[in-house]
Amino acid sequence: MVESTTTIYDVARVAGVSMATVSRVVNGNANVKEKTRQKVLDAIAELDYRPNAVARGLASKRTTTVGVILPTITSTYFAAIARGVDDIASMYKYNMILANSDNDVEKEEKVLETFLSKQVDGIVYMGSTLDEKVRLALKNARTPVVLVGTIDGDKELASVNIDYHLSAYQATTKLVNSGNKKIAYIMGSLKDAENTERMVGYQEALIEAGIEFDEGLVFEGNYSYEQGRALAERLLEKGVTAAVVAQDTTAVGLLSALMEKGINVPEDFEIIAGANSPITQYTYPRMTSVNQPLYDLGAVAMRLLTKLMLKEEVDENQLVLDHEIISRHSTK
Repeated sequence: MVESTTTIYDVARVAGVSMATVSRVVNGNANVKEKTRQKVLDAIAELDYRPNAVARGLASKRTTTVGVILPTITSTYFAAIARGVDDIASMYKYNMILANSDNDVEKEEKVLETFLSKQVDGIVYMGSTLDEKVRLALKNARTPVVLVGTIDGDKELASVNIDYHLSAYQATTKLVNSGNKKIAYIMGSLKDAENTERMVGYQEALIEAGIEFDEGLVFEGNYSYEQGRALAERLLEKGVTAAVVAQDTTAVGLLSALMEKGINVPEDFEIIAGANSPITQYTYPRMTSVNQPLYDLGAVAMRLLTKLMLKEEVDENQLVLDHEIISRHSTK
C-alpha cells in the first residue's frame, strides 16, 4: 500500500487552523500568535510534513535552486569549480542540482530541458566545449545563465574564465626559454573560443622566438587520459621535446606513456599542464602547470549568477580572473 504524501491541508486539519495560517508559519511570517504557531509546528512534526518546494516556487516565482551542468563528474578540475559554486549557493540559500552531461550534446540538451521544466532560478554551465545548439538554447532561455571554463564567442552569455590567450603565450614562452624548438600544443576543439584564444597565444610565442609555426604540432582532442597516452608515440615520432596540454587529465596520460617508454621528464621531454587541478601534484614528477583559480572560478560565477537572478546591477558579465604558471618538476 502506497502511503499518501502529507499536504498543507492535513497540517491545517490536525492543528485546527486555516491553510493560510499554516502557510504563514512555514514562511516565517511574524503575524501569527505564538500559541497558534506552536500548534502548527507540533502538527508539522507529528505528520512529518515537508513543504512542496515546487509549489512554493510556483507561488513565489522562485524555487531557490540552481542547476549546474558539467561534462564529467569525475574530473578534479570540474569538481573544484563545482565546490566554489556550491559554497556561494549555500551562502545565498540556494540549493544546487548537479547534472553530468558526459560531453554529449544530446544529453546536455535534455539536462537543460529538465532544469528549465523544474523552473530552476539559474544555470551554471561548465563544458569542455559549447555546441552551437546548446549555446542557442542557453541564450534563448529566460533563466539566467553563467558559463565557467568556456567562452561564448559572441559574448552574449555571461562567463567567468582566465585569459587563455595569455596563459598559452606564457606557457609556450617558458618552454622556448629552456631550449625547445619543437613544442606541441594539445587542446580541445578549435571550434571553441577558448581554444582559439590558446592557439593565438601559442603562435605568438613561437613567432616572437623565431620558431616557425607547424600546424602538425597542434592536436585537438577530447581532454581524456587515454588521448594523452595515445599521443605520446606520435609526438616522439615528430621529434617533439615539449608540450603544453590544456587539460590536466590528458597531461597525466601523456606523462605516464612517456615514462613507460623510458623518456626522462623533464630532461628529454617537458610538459606544462593547463589547470593545476590536484591531479598535477599526484604524479611523479609533479607537473608544472598553469594555475587556474578553480574554486574562485566557481565562486565568482555563482555570485554573478545571484546578481542576474535577483536582477541586480552588473557592471561586467565577461569576467577574467588572474592565473599564474607554477613551476614544478615536469619542466627544467
